Amino acid sequence: MKIALIAHDAKKKLMQNFCIAYRGILSKHEVYATGTTGRLIEEVTNLNIHKFLAGNLGGEQQIGIQIEHNQIDMVIFLRDPLNPMTHEVDASNMLRLCDMHNIPLATNLASAELLIKSLERGELEWREVVNKQ
Repeated sequence: MKIALIAHDAKKKLMQNFCIAYRGILSKHEVYATGTTGRLIEEVTNLNIHKFLAGNLGGEQQIGIQIEHNQIDMVIFLRDPLNPMTHEVDASNMLRLCDMHNIPLATNLASAELLIKSLERGELEWREVVNKQ
């Protein structure tokens, strides 16, 4: 499965810790991330991450395009709801695209853990059926 990881600045350390904790699961899948988030994850996990541009430079838009073309199966986007970003429109658009294309989406640690554990149990295999069509 193809997993996209995005984290606002205030959540990057949390994303690193999440990826350390679930490295074994993530290593079995293709992992994509916005630029800075991807670099930080690679530094602590040695996972191979396909990195897009930084979020504020268009990385969220690039992931949105992948979602539109059914090339992402899950998005974990650790958002900072207290500090809106200048590129909030891109983030909102990406969330909307996940809803439109039935892409499982987590926007906080609790939902991210639910998704990653569901992935480990094979409960997201329906995405593979969707991708074959």
